[in-house]
Amino acid sequence: MESYIPISFLNDFIFCPRSIYFHQLYGGVDTRLYQSTDQVAGTIAHQSLDEKRYSTSKSILQTIEVYSSRFHIGGKIDMFDRAKKLLVERKKKIKWIYDGYVYQLYAQYYCLVDMGYDVRQLRLYSMDDNKSYPIPLPLESEKYYNGFMQLLYKIRHFRIDTPFVPNPNKCHRCIYNNLCDAAC
Repeated sequence: MESYIPISFLNDFIFCPRSIYFHQLYGGVDTRLYQSTDQVAGTIAHQSLDEKRYSTSKSILQTIEVYSSRFHIGGKIDMFDRAKKLLVERKKKIKWIYDGYVYQLYAQYYCLVDMGYDVRQLRLYSMDDNKSYPIPLPLESEKYYNGFMQLLYKIRHFRIDTPFVPNPNKCHRCIYNNLCDAAC
């Protein structure tokens, strides 16, 4: 059986392909021992969803496990409004729509569709400033769809011994730079 790609890996892999490997080294270690301040703030911001306190409406699905056998991806969604057919990925603060955000949303979309849900709208939501950003469905954006497919391919074929050129801006912010032999 082919192993699945966790949805959370998509944005992380774009940040740095090696970060996925180093994340796995930590295994079940308490995340408080290595997460950055930004990651802790994001976790706290998601608490109402994680604890299913965001909404009491039966049409709102909150933090459910999803899986796509077609793409071998799985994880959790933030929120899906079945009545509006709207899938929302919440971020603490969106300053820029990164491709990784869109690809995570696409992964959630395909998981829900493969599980039989009718998804017609995608949205990113910035909690700090209460802004919503509509995202095109995969078949409405050739650029994002192709990027999503290429990312899945790259993750499946990544090898840690692949030549790597560190990015000083990213390495400086990376929580795994103390483990990485190529970090700046």
